[in-house]
Amino acid sequence: MAELTPAAAAQIRESAGQADALGLPLRIAVEKRDDGTLHYAMGFDDVGGEDDLKFESEGIAIVVARSSAEWTHELVVDYVQLDSGEMAFVFLNPKDPNYAPA
Repeated sequence: MAELTPAAAAQIRESAGQADALGLPLRIAVEKRDDGTLHYAMGFDDVGGEDDLKFESEGIAIVVARSSAEWTHELVVDYVQLDSGEMAFVFLNPKDPNYAPA
């Protein structure tokens, strides 16, 4: 399943505190678009689904819909500084056609 880096986990914890979402699991969703690219989304989940896959990475509870499971199997979520100097989450996924290993 998906894996968080320590930097991503730290930022998620900070975001949860700011959003009054402490204790809620992180939902990761992946959608394959018509052109074959993958679109990623994350957010805190206060509803959940009975068919969700549940696991933990870096102490963060994560939920993924079964429909996204195929695309999250080797996914790594990191929090990095971009060339612009801005900090952002990045999704490193060898199943994504736009993936380029470092």
